[in-house]
Amino acid sequence: MEKKNIDWSNLGFGYQVTDKRFVSNYKNGAWDEGVLTEDATITMTECAGVLQYAQTCFEGLKAYTTEDGRTVCFRPDLNASRMKDSCERLQMPVFPEDKFVEAVKEVVRANEAYVPPFGSGATLYIRPYMFGSSAVIGVKPADEYQFRIFCTPVGPYFKGGAKPITIRVCDYDRAAPHGTGHIKAGLNYAMSLYQIVDAHEQGFDENMYLDAATRTYVEETGGANFIFITKDGTLVTPKSDSILPSITRRSLMVVAEKYLGMKVEHRPVRFDEIKDFAECGLCGTAAVISPVGKINDHGNEICFPSGMDEMGPVTKKLYDTLTGIQMGRIEAPEGWIVEI
Repeated sequence: MEKKNIDWSNLGFGYQVTDKRFVSNYKNGAWDEGVLTEDATITMTECAGVLQYAQTCFEGLKAYTTEDGRTVCFRPDLNASRMKDSCERLQMPVFPEDKFVEAVKEVVRANEAYVPPFGSGATLYIRPYMFGSSAVIGVKPADEYQFRIFCTPVGPYFKGGAKPITIRVCDYDRAAPHGTGHIKAGLNYAMSLYQIVDAHEQGFDENMYLDAATRTYVEETGGANFIFITKDGTLVTPKSDSILPSITRRSLMVVAEKYLGMKVEHRPVRFDEIKDFAECGLCGTAAVISPVGKINDHGNEICFPSGMDEMGPVTKKLYDTLTGIQMGRIEAPEGWIVEI
């Protein structure tokens, strides 16, 4: 298929309308079959559950063009499973996981002209989401829901690409213990908007959130999990019931252990130990890995030995191996790559 006339190498991480999107409605206790549509607008009652009580959740994944020209997605089954968890926590009907994966495939096929070519540095970002669409005035779950998937070609999440970023320790909390930090609820991200805007105004790229109960353990940023590399080359990832289970982070743990022969630790990480790490990064679908060069703790700077000029050597190996798997240069574990 002929690609759209887009300046792929200069794309930012933003939205542009593509040709088709998938829509399915839940009514009278069941999901309909769903359709592909050209209509990018949504019409609903002013009293919809999503508008009154933020009853909505979402996912994010990508489609790629591999080195040999195939169009693929990366581990969409895990997105389906994570959305199931989000829906159950928010008292929303679960969209069947097998239909979720098939709908992702349908949307990518229908918009294949927007899948950036191999080597461009761009990808097709896919956004499945669900919301309460029927009227709700008392505090309770909606009766009707809409599940949708759209996609858009994107460039790097952070403008500097793989350039190390500077983050700050945030005084606000991202998620409470036993709250909703472990699911992709829209309300979690709304709560972080004030902090991210303020961080940018203060000259920082992101926020580091600590645990709300004791403020002594590292959790995550507003939209990514942390990874740390010790001086002896061990991958350490923070563990908490309030952290979103990042698919990228889980994949990197496998890459580190199975492909690079590294020791991997998934455990609570005390804030006072990060000064002893050699490298730090943020990982997620949008950025894959963004290296962190410096953390500002209320004026006290923690500078990682990897520096502010480029990604640390171990982080780069992790990045190159995972993206190599995604782009088809390196053989993937079974089930990781779904061909469209």
